[in-house]
Amino acid sequence: MSQPRAPEGARTSASRVRCPVNLKLDIQPPVVSTYTVPTDAPEADGTLAWDTTTIVIVEVAAGDATGTGWTYGPAAVGDLLREQLAPVVTGCDAFDIPAAHDTMCRTVRNAGRPGVAACAISALDIALWDLKARLLELPLVRLLGAAREAVPVYGSGGFTTYHDTHLAAELNGWVHGQHIPRVKIKIGESWGRAVTRDLARVHTAREVIGPETELYVDANGAYTRKQAVRVGGALAEYGVGWFEEPVSSDDLTGLRLVRDALVCDVAAGEYGYDLPYFARMIAAGAVDCLQVDATRCGGLTEFLRAAALAQSHGLEISSHCAPHAHAAVAAAVPNLRHIEWFHDHVRIESMFFDGALDPTGGAVHPDGGVGHGLTLRTEEVEEFRVA
Repeated sequence: MSQPRAPEGARTSASRVRCPVNLKLDIQPPVVSTYTVPTDAPEADGTLAWDTTTIVIVEVAAGDATGTGWTYGPAAVGDLLREQLAPVVTGCDAFDIPAAHDTMCRTVRNAGRPGVAACAISALDIALWDLKARLLELPLVRLLGAAREAVPVYGSGGFTTYHDTHLAAELNGWVHGQHIPRVKIKIGESWGRAVTRDLARVHTAREVIGPETELYVDANGAYTRKQAVRVGGALAEYGVGWFEEPVSSDDLTGLRLVRDALVCDVAAGEYGYDLPYFARMIAAGAVDCLQVDATRCGGLTEFLRAAALAQSHGLEISSHCAPHAHAAVAAAVPNLRHIEWFHDHVRIESMFFDGALDPTGGAVHPDGGVGHGLTLRTEEVEEFRVA
């Protein structure tokens, strides 16, 4: 009996694959670069202020392809990448990302996984997925397997340092300029000691964006439990549907108490550095939507595991910050709510990479080019390099 013919598109795609799947390609020593970029204005949330952001970028090559990954954090992330992770992944098979990921996790056992080490693992894991897709000459989303073509975004910024005119200009840009139908601002100013101004800024935001746009707030854990409940009740008057970290994300009991008391969704999870963190948050019933950050949790490998864990408990996920690191993997997640189009990181990623995505209309389409579709502008960003 003759074999059925493959669809024309399938034959065409297969013919473009550069590397036979049974070919082992050794990973070459990764190259790590660290850059510090000034913000375009002073930035602060409820518990922290900053005027620069550091991005650590790692490039990893095998065969005739190079993958790029990155994370945001202190320069020490780059040091750990060079000293501990780069040596152990060198010589690993570029196609066997789970093996490389496991090797990295075991290597940092004594250093401690959460924090700096997890960010370093994340950057290298993202680079490895980009490398594999480029070796196969596939868009990363096709390698992962798409669950959706369009990935919803929400505009995020609204820092507590912004005066009302600045806040209105940013909101207008998202809603009326780019037609993004959901936005988020920071509240909880001065560790929750400026509630009157918090609510006044929410009122201003609602007036600017109109009644149809979804309005979110992020307190970054600034409030106490009962304070968060009182503020949440007032937020309901402005139609706020998302209250992020109303109390510290370490206070799982407090998150659950606030969640049970309010109508709006409670979200947290951005400080998850490993899978057990997300398991504990889900088991506590602490959130309505789980936030996951691929540049912190262990890269795309762990992001997908966290998404599956959330789905098994009937929860949606939302990615935190670093939008271009998340676009492709977010498209592969059935239980995705949206990704965060965070002002600071959007600005940096648009400066540092060719191929930045356009969120006009409220969604991005991460299926262009090979890999994640971004190319580092090495010469153009050299002025920001610190290591």
